[in-house]
Amino acid sequence: MDIPEYEPAELLGPGGRRRRVKRFLVGAAATLPELQGDPHPLLARLRAAEPVSWLPVLDGWLVTGREPALEVMRDSVTFTVDDPRFSTGQVIGPSMLSLDGREHTRQREPFARSFRPAQTRARFTAFVETEVDRLLTVLRPAGRAELRGDFAGPLAVAVVAEALGLEGVDAATVRSWYDAFVEAISDITAGRASASGAHRTAYDLLHARVSAAVASPRPSLLASVAADGLLIDEVVPNAAVLMFGGIDTTEGMIANTVLHLLGHPEQLALVRDEPGLLASAVEESLRLEPAAAIVDRYATRDVELGGAEIGRGDLVRVSLTGVNRDLSVFPDPDRFDMRRANASDHVAFAHGPHFCFGAPLARLETLTAVRGLLDRLPGLHLDPSHSPAPAGLVFRKPPAVHVLWSRPT
Repeated sequence: MDIPEYEPAELLGPGGRRRRVKRFLVGAAATLPELQGDPHPLLARLRAAEPVSWLPVLDGWLVTGREPALEVMRDSVTFTVDDPRFSTGQVIGPSMLSLDGREHTRQREPFARSFRPAQTRARFTAFVETEVDRLLTVLRPAGRAELRGDFAGPLAVAVVAEALGLEGVDAATVRSWYDAFVEAISDITAGRASASGAHRTAYDLLHARVSAAVASPRPSLLASVAADGLLIDEVVPNAAVLMFGGIDTTEGMIANTVLHLLGHPEQLALVRDEPGLLASAVEESLRLEPAAAIVDRYATRDVELGGAEIGRGDLVRVSLTGVNRDLSVFPDPDRFDMRRANASDHVAFAHGPHFCFGAPLARLETLTAVRGLLDRLPGLHLDPSHSPAPAGLVFRKPPAVHVLWSRPT
């Protein structure tokens, strides 16, 4: 029996009108555990049959094909972040993360110019190297560690604290604020009201510290963006955005790169023989498992995308994880290959107006961290009693990375 092209049932769109949604068989069968656990087989089926697909489990569209994904991320007029449903905006207010057009540019540019590659190297190289050395000096005698919690996370938090330049605020405090914001955002994403109110307390504390930094004669990033014309109530939410971009994703980048290298001994041997390959290893890890797996947009009008009829107001999610394994761009896409010539063509830092301007700093941290691990911890290898694997719908990284090495004598 032929399968009808369109579902007979009509769905109620976000704008209150009824419309028909094309029947997407692969998307209809998708489950949340698949997307959160090992999504790659599902994403491969979607790319092959439904590169733009309706997933009831997400109550929105999922884009896995490279060309439609680039179209979505480039066109902020048709596919916007500026929507009241955007969870981050509900928690911290309007910021460069939840604005488009001129207002997005006005708030983003004063921050972005401080994170260009040359400025990033000059500003952060010595600090990152010192912090990596400090953390490894503490870890080395033990001969074992859980690297995500004991190393990658603390490094990412310390760098964000340094970047923000908040006087009298230590890395642990920054982490506590970040955790409160993430908890609230996760609750909203899951359709729950945030019960604890911790994010409001964290926001008030962050506001007070940002205000003090702006008023201080001591030079800082926050003072410079305020001098560029941003109001204090614009500086604060954007400072929170730097926490999101600088903590979770960088921690995930380091953890995923370590996991890929240690999980492929032949590739690890290549890096040890040719240290210059480490930068390629980071790019290939980013391609295979981007720490930020999905970006959300909302359609501002009815539009055709990759053969699908998108309705005005629809949620359109781009799977960066799916796009990065597009067979038309990356042959043998599931293989970890540090010699892949075009690995850096990935979209792990997104694309278009919302491309992550912190990419140079994240790369600097990851390169320095992994180089330090390989240099300082002889015989580094995964603990065979644990089986780490990246997981997560929005942020993908292993829950833990347990490792062993030869203890110093």
